Amino acid sequence: MAIEGGLPLRGEAEIHGAKNAVLPVLSAALLCPRSVIRNCPMLSDVRAACRILERLGCSVTSGEESLSVDASCARGCGVPASLAGEMRSSIIFLGALLARFGKAQIALPGGCRLGPRPIDLHISGLRRMGARIIEQEDGLICSADKGLKGADISLAYPSVGATENLLIAASLAKGETILRGAAQEPEIDGLIDFLNLAGARLCREGSMIRAEGVRELHDVDYTIIPDRIEAATYLSAAAATGGEITLKRVCTSHLASILPVFREMGCRVEDSGEKVSLSAPRRLLPVSFVSTSPYPGFPTDALAPIMAASLLANGESRFEEGVFESRYLHVEQFRDMGADVRLDGKRAYVKGKPCLYASRLHCTDLRGGAALAVAALAAQGVSLLDELQHIHRGYEDMPAMLRRLGGRVWTLSSSLVRKDISPERGERAAITGFGLAPVPRIQGVL
Repeated sequence: MAIEGGLPLRGEAEIHGAKNAVLPVLSAALLCPRSVIRNCPMLSDVRAACRILERLGCSVTSGEESLSVDASCARGCGVPASLAGEMRSSIIFLGALLARFGKAQIALPGGCRLGPRPIDLHISGLRRMGARIIEQEDGLICSADKGLKGADISLAYPSVGATENLLIAASLAKGETILRGAAQEPEIDGLIDFLNLAGARLCREGSMIRAEGVRELHDVDYTIIPDRIEAATYLSAAAATGGEITLKRVCTSHLASILPVFREMGCRVEDSGEKVSLSAPRRLLPVSFVSTSPYPGFPTDALAPIMAASLLANGESRFEEGVFESRYLHVEQFRDMGADVRLDGKRAYVKGKPCLYASRLHCTDLRGGAALAVAALAAQGVSLLDELQHIHRGYEDMPAMLRRLGGRVWTLSSSLVRKDISPERGERAAITGFGLAPVPRIQGVL
């Protein structure tokens, strides 16, 4: 992807359905005869989940912003490494497989390299519900010959994935399950809504969720909630470029911890129900301190894009990552663009610069890749961003979305970009066929 920076984003766009909401819903669809899932984002992770469902014997058909899942003839209970390795959320199928078939064989999941994300809370919770789980080096072999049973489970940490897995399993378990210390993210409430629409009996009481198991679920028609992280990313891009945008089809209450940060940076932010508008100043103010934590705290997935905007702030911004160990994989490439970022363990200190410079960039993970795109939009010159498969996992057609907001962005085939560019020799990327104006040699890259 080629991104010409220095142009303020302006205009209106609609936010897609949430990646982190649709994946557990697709897993839960295994328990329903037929499911229609609307406002479904077309992402590589969603396609991977659909391939898992098809491997399990389901029929999946796509419509306009929707998926239909027919699980009435599902029969398989195994998720091989070739499919599980495509996304971290493949582990969410564990609870659904045990609930429906009483057995499961699943390879260890893949996903972004953000440090250890153990699944011990998933395993210990399911064991409390009567599952027998054998842990092997490359996966799990699980069984619940007498079916799952309700249990009183306390999570030592409000894990989103473990909460989702246990709620899906508890929907068909015998008796009542009480899940204490459960995650409170909006995506969890979306899963609860989906399951309840299908006939489950789940009720949230703060960080505790009660589930009264039912014998079966029925057909369901459900609409995925808007993606709050996608919204935060494009708001960050508008802030970084000094732009003015309006995002529609959002849930502004889900952005309650995010919007104040933009206001602190000097942006004018107006939000009302399903719409949010941001107008950025000529130069942003620094962020005093942002620390990520489970919802309702500041989301870890929004840290990198907002950090990208702070690279241009007039002063020092401070960030702390409280969820993942390796959330700063993108920082070295920020430095290649002329940014001043210092890391100290979980903390990052950003001294804003008046400008950034275009560079050859490589996505290392989903949100880090989005942050690099934000930085490239604000930089002088044309940046090249590759390894886009990470971005495709969580953003539906980001280039088209940015063009809709006035960005100059092109998707390049491998034949259009030389692979032997050496930043040390100051060589220039060969971009042809787009009529891009020549840009000066910047940082020895373009």
